[in-house]
Amino acid sequence: MSTFPRISLKPEVADHLRSVFLNKEVLAAVGHQVAESRFQKLLTCLSHPPSHTCIRASTHLAPLEEIRHKLAEELEKQMCSSSAGEVAVQIVPHPRIPDVLLLPVDGPRPVKQLSSEVVVGAQCGSAVLRGAHVFAPGIVASPKYMKAGDAVSVLSDSEGRCTRGATSFQGNRVFVGNGVAQMDRSAIFCTEEPVKGVGVRMVEPLYQSPSFDGVLPDMAFLQNLPSVVVGHVLGPRPGERILDMCAAPGGKTCHIAVLMRDQGEVVALDKIRNKIGRIRQNAQMLRLRSIKVYCFDSTRAVSSDPTAGAEGPPFPPESFDRVLLDAPCSGLGQRPNMSCTWSLKEICSYQPLQRKLFQAAVRLLKKGGVLVYSTCTVTLSENEEQIAWALETFPCLMLQPQEPHIGAEGMLGAGLSPERLRLLQRFSPELTWDQTAAPLPCRADGDTIGFFIAKFLKN
Repeated sequence: MSTFPRISLKPEVADHLRSVFLNKEVLAAVGHQVAESRFQKLLTCLSHPPSHTCIRASTHLAPLEEIRHKLAEELEKQMCSSSAGEVAVQIVPHPRIPDVLLLPVDGPRPVKQLSSEVVVGAQCGSAVLRGAHVFAPGIVASPKYMKAGDAVSVLSDSEGRCTRGATSFQGNRVFVGNGVAQMDRSAIFCTEEPVKGVGVRMVEPLYQSPSFDGVLPDMAFLQNLPSVVVGHVLGPRPGERILDMCAAPGGKTCHIAVLMRDQGEVVALDKIRNKIGRIRQNAQMLRLRSIKVYCFDSTRAVSSDPTAGAEGPPFPPESFDRVLLDAPCSGLGQRPNMSCTWSLKEICSYQPLQRKLFQAAVRLLKKGGVLVYSTCTVTLSENEEQIAWALETFPCLMLQPQEPHIGAEGMLGAGLSPERLRLLQRFSPELTWDQTAAPLPCRADGDTIGFFIAKFLKN
């Protein structure tokens, strides 16, 4: 159901994306009307949250059913404390992915907007739609005399135009639910120290989904479904040496280590120093010892010195059995996202970096090894066009079938054959946007973030 306006994009970006989704190959296959309808559905579903919350269960620490039972107990306690009666939490195992639990999201709900309004940044508003409370740093405007305990409506500044500290804002904003202020206005804005903690506790969110803050942190890991699929597609095995090239915040890194039973070595690289600690923190929390983390630019991860040791980066060529390149991208598949303020130049800037990383990945991969390339965006230039380029540039690479394959096939427009498109996995939420009556596991496979996966074997 459409509750919010379509994602707000700069006109040049909207025109570019429209030309991508209505390219000549697509128009020849499905016609203008179907292609245009799909594109408009994409813009709509990007501004809405998925219909489920996906949990990756730490099945190396406990059986799935035990984690499911513990999670239900914790969430029922949480929800009972904020409502009058007992609440039953529905948690469904995914039928094809053995470490995934799904929770339905209830929404949109009939919530009446209040006169007292708190305005939050777009990123904070998106987090609220996925079940979070409002943390104080995300608040940009509040009533002049707001006190802790006041009932307030929370609205998202979808275009980022509200001045921090304002007492009201009449620009484009989107209602995301009602809550109770946990701080006075003065504690949020009139302080020299950085503000911390929950600023508004949500009691009537427009989309109801449990808050996982502090809930079984070592057993239940919040992760989008396609991101879990990536780890299974990579297919790690015990004893292997595996490289995660752009690893922060470490969710996929930890999943790889779990899938190889923490036997072998997972090397995690990321060039942003303040993100490295998060990877180590996640590995420690999940009790994983096979992960080695380095702050390093993966485009330079191949050593030119044949006598160099292989312990830390840069590495000699053909050092790894499997490589995951979850590439930096434009992120246009993320949901919910009510506004993207990037220019067309920024949107199109990732392809050269992705190719540099890809070149390093191929050199670092052993013969007979597996390379998985993934993004969380919907463009052709960062997805299918990169695959066409890779197959032409590296004759040693062959596309491989993916397991599980629960997304759609690749999109037309990059000149790839039907056989090759079927080997790709593109999560396209616009294709199932109208199918609201399907059972949760079936609905969850289609109603995801926009995502792309390709799997190669190096001959």
